[in-house]
Amino acid sequence: MTSASGGADMVDWELAVATATRLARSGPEITRGEAREVVAELRRHALEAEEHVRSYTGMRSSSLLEEAATPVLVVDRPGWVRANVAGFRTVTRPLVEKLAARRRDTPGAAVFGSLGEKATGVELGAVLAFLSTKVLGQYETFAPVEPEAAPGPTGEPVAPDSPAALFEQPRQPGRLLLVAPNIVQAERELDVAPHDFRLWVCLHEETHRTQFTAVPWLRDHIQAEVQAFLTETDLDAAALLDRARDAFGGGLPGLGRGDGSAPGTLLEAVQSPAQREILGRLTAVMSLLEGHADVVMDGVGPAVVPSVAEIREKFQRRRDRGATRIDQLLRRLLGMDAKLRQYQDGAVFVRGVVDRVGMADFNRVWTSPNTLPTKEEIHDPAAWVARVIG
Repeated sequence: MTSASGGADMVDWELAVATATRLARSGPEITRGEAREVVAELRRHALEAEEHVRSYTGMRSSSLLEEAATPVLVVDRPGWVRANVAGFRTVTRPLVEKLAARRRDTPGAAVFGSLGEKATGVELGAVLAFLSTKVLGQYETFAPVEPEAAPGPTGEPVAPDSPAALFEQPRQPGRLLLVAPNIVQAERELDVAPHDFRLWVCLHEETHRTQFTAVPWLRDHIQAEVQAFLTETDLDAAALLDRARDAFGGGLPGLGRGDGSAPGTLLEAVQSPAQREILGRLTAVMSLLEGHADVVMDGVGPAVVPSVAEIREKFQRRRDRGATRIDQLLRRLLGMDAKLRQYQDGAVFVRGVVDRVGMADFNRVWTSPNTLPTKEEIHDPAAWVARVIG
């Protein structure tokens, strides 16, 4: 198997998809009829959630064309993997170009690079297999513009009458994905009302879709920051190893130091100063987006989700509890713990601002990149109000 780039890429993407599909645990037991009902209900809830979110936030899509270009798709775990691989290929293009230029100037680099692509493909596949069982939904900011084929687990197109074909295959840019098997598994583990839980999840994910359709500059801003981060990546393996060794003190994060001073993720360990500055801005905006979605889902909830209090209590306990030690280590290495802090910090910021000035003035946060909260302001809502509202 060769990479799509013919050896000029960082990752054998097809191998990553095949590895993730092979390693991912199967979803909950469900009949074909039940699967159809789940998909249909999630579609209905997504449409219903759209108007609830608009009414609560006062945010409206900037154009009908933009809204139509961001469909809500219900996918299975392999579908989620394929969508994310497509997104990774799009967002890592600057880094790939930088790597390709380095290879042209290094004798023998192409041969070793091809081996590296396969190794990285397997590693990425293993990570995606783990994550594919955790994600309930996702707004895919970096989806490719051109439609891609949607191969099944064996690399062949999914047959129209196969179980995998019950779930839509994500193919369009700016798409919102709902991972049906994970939603079903979560509602069963939490022992909550399926109808309520599915609508509650859709409220959160629809808030993300509204954020990007109502704020036309937001996607380009985040993409520019991510690409700037990747462009700053140091391709010198020795330098990266030295940074990681210095950061972790010879141990793995969460294992090597007992004082909590070790970096939370592998990514943090190898960052340059410029990357840390960019990541600070990205952390602030992602905290805003995640916290805003949590506030909206709980704000809308009491009116349309009868058991919202029970769902929130059980879901928060599930977030906090974690799982096995290995699972907890993987979550920290992959930055999932940081994402949970984004929910919490962002929600505190949003509630702090709304309590002070109301939702209409809070929405001034979406005016431009200059009105986004800084990393410091996420922890100090009053400082953002003083700077932006006056």
